[in-house]
Amino acid sequence: MFRDSRFISRYPDVMGGTTVFTNTRVPVQTLLDYLKDGESIDDFLDGFPTVKREQVIYFLEELGRSLVSVAA
Repeated sequence: MFRDSRFISRYPDVMGGTTVFTNTRVPVQTLLDYLKDGESIDDFLDGFPTVKREQVIYFLEELGRSLVSVAA
């Protein structure tokens, strides 16, 4: 699903194998929690300055593509 490790990564020695934004220790689940709670992408980026906007956009676009392909 996530083919570009410049944006999203998962390694056993980083956060116990949790999927994170590459070169950070910020789990992608944290972004989803922010959005679920009504926060904006800008709010998330303000709280986690090590994450780049392009990483967030990549993650959301890939997630959307994945969901659409499963539903089709």
